[in-house]
Amino acid sequence: MQLQSARKTSPVGDVLLAWDDHGALRVLDFADHEPRMSKLLRLHYGACDLVEAALPVAIATPLDAYFCGDIAAIDTIPVMTGGTAFQRAVWVALRAIPAGGTESYAGLALRLGNPTAVRAVGGANGANPIGIVVPCHRVIGADGSLTGYGGGIERKKWLLAHEAAHTARRDLFSAR
Repeated sequence: MQLQSARKTSPVGDVLLAWDDHGALRVLDFADHEPRMSKLLRLHYGACDLVEAALPVAIATPLDAYFCGDIAAIDTIPVMTGGTAFQRAVWVALRAIPAGGTESYAGLALRLGNPTAVRAVGGANGANPIGIVVPCHRVIGADGSLTGYGGGIERKKWLLAHEAAHTARRDLFSAR
């Protein structure tokens, strides 16, 4: 498999992105976690060649808008993932968590119709190859604690605070 790739600067550090010939985002990970990204690529797609290219507007523009406060903009980015059927179901459920909101692993398992699959949901969340856009950072512990995040807890805190602030601002203006 061959994917196009680019590096992009963000407020939480440089990100590495890879997309297919149809413009679907396949990977988004932090540059300082490049070995993890390579591992996820191998896991999901097998042998994979990355060719540097210009980031498509359909990916770059919504990412820029997200970081500038239009947090729902990332919902427009087309994604495509490998993984098992269960993992893909978890990743679809992650995209259904409203921007500015959070969900527990147990809540996700329940929403998927399998309340005993909390650990499996956690495993799928950890194997998510498309950080931020498939918002695994929105998953928290049942007690509200910020549990592990592939990009690091500080980035998770920043992303959640960014989304909460802009959701509150959007809600304030829409209530007027």
